[in-house]
Amino acid sequence: MSEEKKPIEIRKLLKSVLAYGSSDLHLVVGSEPQIRIDKELRPLNLPILDAKDVEEMAYSLIEDKQKKVFEEHNELDFSFELESVGRFRANYYRTIHGIACAFRMIPIDIPTLDAYGNPPVFKELIKREKGLILVTGPTGSGKSTTLASMLHEINLTERRHIITVEDPVEFVHKNIKSLFSQRDVGSNTASFAAALKYALRQDPDIILIGEMRDAETIGAAITAAETGHLVFGTLHTNSAPGTINRIIDVFSGEEQGQVRAQLSSSLIAVVSQSLIPKLGGGKVAVQEILISNPAVANLIREDKVHQIYSQMQLNQKETKMTTQTQEIITLLQKKKISKENAIKNSNRPEELIKMIEGL
Repeated sequence: MSEEKKPIEIRKLLKSVLAYGSSDLHLVVGSEPQIRIDKELRPLNLPILDAKDVEEMAYSLIEDKQKKVFEEHNELDFSFELESVGRFRANYYRTIHGIACAFRMIPIDIPTLDAYGNPPVFKELIKREKGLILVTGPTGSGKSTTLASMLHEINLTERRHIITVEDPVEFVHKNIKSLFSQRDVGSNTASFAAALKYALRQDPDIILIGEMRDAETIGAAITAAETGHLVFGTLHTNSAPGTINRIIDVFSGEEQGQVRAQLSSSLIAVVSQSLIPKLGGGKVAVQEILISNPAVANLIREDKVHQIYSQMQLNQKETKMTTQTQEIITLLQKKKISKENAIKNSNRPEELIKMIEGL
């Protein structure tokens, strides 16, 4: 008689995954649990999961209300904290074989800007009274961590009311000098747009929008930035100039002129971020930084966004701007990343290859 398979306890599994220094855990029917370390998936030495295994683990972490939402929509986003283990962002989805789960690890202790080696200009940007600061990049590029570090820096130094609207809430901030009101889309508010509509009546100094997904949310964010608030937001774009095009393209043709005018006056900075595997293990953040100045604002207003990249390359000591290509070249010269990973992660590979050949 075969020995009955022992069920895997999801809490123990998450605890052990954290010990590996992993960023993600995947539970998929027909595979052993797999974790992501330095961008690569690695299977754990555990039994292959069947549909019942994954369902039991998935449902052990959620309430009946969440279960109902998942069974109705076949998708569920949420975050949770396991005491003395850590904080996690979870996504449940349904495949042809059954339920699947993806868990992202979120540090409980929020890193400072200095701890993550962010450029000193970030501390200047967050002291602005009003305007729009965007942190962009692909999924898993550390956008949430950079934004959390910026808000943490404000929390350590300024007495501000900070409203965050996220789907779901990831980093949980403790009130140090600032006062935080953190809202979870779905649980605490119907949508990003609805939360932003009412946020202006909640006496905020600073508003964080977890994701600027649609014209209504983006429009509300720009308006809030214009009306005396410091607004932080994220988009899934790969370059700083590309971010501006994405924002404008969300709107219809007749609205674009007005949006360009609003953006030209309200934009403070775009930080476009990617994570590249380091030689010897770990990852390093590469940040392309666009900081608005009269020349950049004029190019946005005049619909000449394609010329912004060349502006980013001029007088960088004064402007404190940088391009992703320059950052990658610096990392190559310091022998922190491989040439292969540099080219694979570049948003301008042809320009990068030419610069590498010229070294």
